Amino acid sequence: MSITLEQAASTLNELKCRTNFNIKNVTEYMLPELKEAVYLHVEGKVPLLIIRPAFEVFSTELATIEGVHAKYDYYHNAQMTRFPTRQYKGLNETHYGLAFRFDNVEAIELFIKRLIQIVKG
Repeated sequence: MSITLEQAASTLNELKCRTNFNIKNVTEYMLPELKEAVYLHVEGKVPLLIIRPAFEVFSTELATIEGVHAKYDYYHNAQMTRFPTRQYKGLNETHYGLAFRFDNVEAIELFIKRLIQIVKG
């Protein structure tokens, strides 16, 4: 069972991730003390956390965290403006990233902490 949007948002806030904007079910967060954006999006009733595609080499490692599930393909959304673009279904390029869903609050906490370690090197 997945966590709710409210649980995901409050966990990100507790981890000191800063909120920049919320447009059409997409909220941009910045990792604490870093200039690295992540996006929280609701697909149906399931919240997804989307990270930059540059972290694809770490996606297997991140998905091995208990309670973390990686989406198979890239996630596309025009609101994720800090991410790169590529041709998807339409004529114009759209922003894309790697999406993950979480079973519980602990999984999202471990995920964010590991992502911060990766970003810091």
